[in-house]
Amino acid sequence: MTIGFNTALRNTRANAIKTDIDKGGAAGTLRVYDGTRPATGGAGTTLLAELVLSFPSAPNASGGVLTFSAISPDASANATGTATWGRVVDSTGAFVKDFSVGTSGADFNLNTTAITAGVQVSCTSAVITEGNP
Repeated sequence: MTIGFNTALRNTRANAIKTDIDKGGAAGTLRVYDGTRPATGGAGTTLLAELVLSFPSAPNASGGVLTFSAISPDASANATGTATWGRVVDSTGAFVKDFSVGTSGADFNLNTTAITAGVQVSCTSAVITEGNP
């Protein structure tokens, strides 16, 4: 059986993610990796790019959806590879959340998943939907 949450609870859960990202007192970072995603919070694979989130990272959630504010592009990717997953860390580098990356339909959508070292990587949209499949 699937679980369904009311909208207020979904918003509270989504806002808790935002609070965790912003708790370092400055902008968090979206780290983009290649390879197989590790266990939640586990050691990362090859770091391809790092994009800086806004601070605060997002306005309050609405309808159970947390839509991130503008995310600064990485002007020069760290390495070459295929983006397969990502991680958000707070401004101190502390783990917050692992997530999907892609070019559409992912938590964080990039301009491309074919990352080339030294080339700009941009986030075209970033949303997290909390609860209710």
